[in-house]
Amino acid sequence: MLDKNLVQDVLSAALETGGDFAEVFVENSNSLAIKCGAGKIQEIDEGIVYGVGIRIFKGLFQTYAYTNIIDRDNLLKTARCAASAIKNNNEKQLINVVNLTNVDLENLHRVLRFPEQVKKEDKIDLLKQVSAATYDINPLIYRVDIRYMDKKRQILVANSDGVWVEDTQCRTRLFANTIAQRGTRSESATHSLGGLKGFELYDALDIEKFAQENASKALIKLDSIDCPSGKMPVVIHNGFGGVIFHEACGHALEATAVAKGASVFNNMQGKKIASDIVSAVDDGTIPNAWGSANIDDEGNKTERKQLIKNGILNSYMIDKFGSRRMNRRANGTGRRQNYKFIPTSRMSNTFIEPGKSSFDEIIASTEQGLFAKTMSGGSVNTATGDFNFSVDEGYIIEKGKIKQPVRGAKLIGNCADILMKIDMVGNNLDLACGMCGSISGSIPVTVGQPTIRVSEITVGGQK
Repeated sequence: MLDKNLVQDVLSAALETGGDFAEVFVENSNSLAIKCGAGKIQEIDEGIVYGVGIRIFKGLFQTYAYTNIIDRDNLLKTARCAASAIKNNNEKQLINVVNLTNVDLENLHRVLRFPEQVKKEDKIDLLKQVSAATYDINPLIYRVDIRYMDKKRQILVANSDGVWVEDTQCRTRLFANTIAQRGTRSESATHSLGGLKGFELYDALDIEKFAQENASKALIKLDSIDCPSGKMPVVIHNGFGGVIFHEACGHALEATAVAKGASVFNNMQGKKIASDIVSAVDDGTIPNAWGSANIDDEGNKTERKQLIKNGILNSYMIDKFGSRRMNRRANGTGRRQNYKFIPTSRMSNTFIEPGKSSFDEIIASTEQGLFAKTMSGGSVNTATGDFNFSVDEGYIIEKGKIKQPVRGAKLIGNCADILMKIDMVGNNLDLACGMCGSISGSIPVTVGQPTIRVSEITVGGQK
């Protein structure tokens, strides 16, 4: 993507004022997004992202500059601009960067049909088929919006430690939003499918099933009643139910928070933070998973990290700069939206591991409570662990059976408290794709869990 001799000169220029580490990140991405609304194609957006980011460390200080003008003079100018922020009273240093050596990568994520190999008309036809199938389910379906996206991202990471590594990442996703309406009342539902794959993701897609899963939720919500409030047992379903662990606990295990002392889990490694039946991982190596990659955006190979093991905090997610602040090894979690962002520690595919209970056993053993089948947005304070999440699709549980659908439910609590109160973990692990925003931009992540039961959560609803 860039000449190796040029990159070596850029790294040397970046270190002229006394930096002790320099990195060059090059990105060339091509993306396509298509929106189908009310059965018609409404938007087609194509984009190219091409640029270079240059980062420099000196001790516990870092500086960053980026450009999309890729010629020798401008790259050297950008490197020296970043270097000018490094305070150094000495004269200009002549740095000999360690020879850049190619890192051999095993490609864990084989792509069978790259997006550019598929006609745009075929992608449009997919959207129209999903839209038509959804409308056909019920005349109460009022509006269907389907979005398709694909992105082919080529990156190069080189640094003054001698690393030279390149990777190609291809992601595609299908996202549906359906609105059902009866009289003056309307309810919406979303459903998505995504992976670190090409168009082969859709070769085995059951379009009718995909449409049914989305539409049925919107239709069920039309009959929902206001959720009662109070403290009660809550059963949180698998798949996207894992967004609670991702938001309320996962972010608090990232060096982004931990290295600054802004996490409820500071200095807790090796200590009990969850119920004995809870184990959780972040695994960026899962073949073709939405949040996976061969390398992170700092050039480190992705890893499987055991975050929690039988209730004990085992490890954090640590990026390169966070490793300096924490005096621990970086473990392949440095991620960024694109070359305009400084990378920091981020999750990839993060989930609670399966337990021994079946879904039916968990429901049957719950005398009274709430079944949170799907979750939506929420907020969390990583320093305190306090969170507030909305239940998108919920049901009352009475005498061990799932009963009336409810609306307006919110789960309110503290992640450290909730982790301790998980008293059943299912054997039905499922994963779901989403996007996560943080200081290094918006990135693809996978959330997940089996069905779990929390013995008591404060549920906000109606009296």
